[in-house]
Amino acid sequence: MLNKLLPTNEATIDRVLRVVLGLFLLSLTVFGPQTMWGLLGLVPLATGAIGSCPIYTLLGVSTKGTKRVQA
Repeated sequence: MLNKLLPTNEATIDRVLRVVLGLFLLSLTVFGPQTMWGLLGLVPLATGAIGSCPIYTLLGVSTKGTKRVQA
């Protein structure tokens, strides 16, 4: 059931970039301008950690790709 709600639709590089971006944005709450806008970093951090993007799911997009099975 959870796989239908949150299907894995992110490739490894996509996940890594999301986690890095999320950590960078979260660091803005402590360093730099120190605004609460940095909390927006929780979104890419969470989607990168889970491996599922709700927007990708709605649009039917996947960066994960598919493995080809050779007969």
